[in-house]
This record gives sequence, structure tokens and C-alpha cells, in this order.
Amino acid sequence: MTTYAYLGPAGTFTQMALDAWGPAAGASHLPCGSVDAALGLLRSGEVDGAMVPIENSVEGGVSATLDALASGDPLVVVAEVLVPITFVLAAAPGTSWDDVAAVGTHSHAWAQVRGWMQENLPQAVYVPTLSTAAAAAALAAGQPERTSYQAAVCAPAAVKDHGLTQLAEDIGDNRSAVTRFVLVARPGALPEPTGADKTTLVLFQRDDHAGGLLELLEQFAVRGINMSRLESRPTKDSMGSYCFSIDIEGHVLDERVGEALLGLKRVCADVRFLGSYPAAHGTAVRVSPHTTDEAFAEARSWLRSLRG
Repeated sequence: MTTYAYLGPAGTFTQMALDAWGPAAGASHLPCGSVDAALGLLRSGEVDGAMVPIENSVEGGVSATLDALASGDPLVVVAEVLVPITFVLAAAPGTSWDDVAAVGTHSHAWAQVRGWMQENLPQAVYVPTLSTAAAAAALAAGQPERTSYQAAVCAPAAVKDHGLTQLAEDIGDNRSAVTRFVLVARPGALPEPTGADKTTLVLFQRDDHAGGLLELLEQFAVRGINMSRLESRPTKDSMGSYCFSIDIEGHVLDERVGEALLGLKRVCADVRFLGSYPAAHGTAVRVSPHTTDEAFAEARSWLRSLRG
């Protein structure tokens, strides 16, 4: 049976993303305590894929995922899922508002409810947890001396899964918050181009110099390729050493994307290809007439004619 790992425990938004991804239906789902653990099982061959969060519309990139994909044995993204984020404040049955002196949750969740907390529970101390569902699970286990918090910020599903009481609903500061999740697999056959695709890359500079980032970005600009995400992450080699995690519109089998990768391979110390896959929004990529596959093929044919 096909097995997919995900950032657990049960009741996380990551589980919701895996449940929403059609091919995962009927497969075995394995919760993991961290992104590194889920990807570690994938790299070792113990699971067939892993669903992990990669980007949030409020907080930006998920550093644990970006760093794990930028290093170690190569992995590729084969699909993405967008999940609207709705948070609730949960507690063990019998807990009242006056009992809440500390609140446990994941750091990305806390960042999205800070305003609400300041207005409604200004005295509450934040306690970080591995995930929103882990915070709820610890409360349900009835071990307040280990949790050090009396309430948790989590998904509505976690309240039901763990038999908790909901103290407040829809507590997010941004009602349109969305988290993007990716299904990661070991390198293999590429998903077929759909015309509405993304490609994810990590670029490593040869050295730090004036105009270095511009030199990389020009490879996309001159070929009419739009970027949907650009983030810098420390390489951990030395202070001031960074790599760039990038999402672009298009598929590696598109001529313009392939040409851009050739250019990047020439100017970068390393280019880590993290996959081409269908974009969750399904909107076709707009391609300028001079950057279509046909335009590149015609240009190559012209060059061959000159070379005789």
C-alpha cells in the first residue's frame, strides 16, 4: 500500500491538506512529529511521499521545509494544495477563560493570532509547540504540568479529534489566511505539463558580489518568466552566506524554463531543481509571443542555418 507521511499529529492543517489531495485517498497516512522526520522517512524509502507546509500568506515561507529541501538527498515537489486557515482557542473540558495564563501552539499559528490574543487574552504567555495539533493533543492527555499552558490555538478538527472544549472560534487576525502545502517525493518521472504549472528551485551563488542577485533574476526576466516567490535562506556555511529559494511560473519541459535553467547552471555554483508540478490555482500561465516554445524552436533553427 502507498504510504504518505505528514506533519502530525492527527488534526493538523497538514493532515487536512493530505486529505484534500485526491491521489492520497485510500493510501496509508503516517503522522510525524516534524518536517525533518517526515522528509527523513521519505529519503530512507520508508514512505512514498510526504505532505509538508511550505508557505503561508501571512508569515511567508516555512523555514523548516525550505531548509530541509535545500540540503540532503534530492527530493522533488510533485503537487501543491492550498488550505484556508481558521483557528480556534481550545481547552480541556471545565477550563474557563480565567484559567488561561498561557497558550500553546505552533509559531506560525501564534503569528496569525497575536492581535486577537492581545485584545482578548493580553495576560496569556505564548508556549511554542511542534504543531497546532500537538498543542491540542497535549491538553487532551491531561498533563498540565508537562504542557505549562491551559489553552491551545489549533484547527477546528483538532477540537473534535481530541475531545476538547472550544473557548473561541475564528480567532485569526487575517480572515483570508491561506497556507500552501506541497507533496514531496523522491526524484522520478516528472508530472506532465498542464499549462498552469510551477517550478521550484534553490540557487547558490558562486560568491557574494555587487549585482549577484540581479544576475540570477535576469535569467528569468529575459525569457518572460514570472516569479511567484523569492526568499533568501542562510546556507549555514558562514555568516552572510545565503541561497535563494524561488518559485517560477512554468514547467521544466517548457522551452523558456529550460533555457533559463541552462543560464542559471552557467552562473550559479549550484542549482537544486525541486520539481515542476501543477499549480493549485489552475490558472494558465500567460506567455508572451516571443517566449513560446515555437519562438525558441524557430530561433534555434535560424542559428543552425547560420552555422551551416
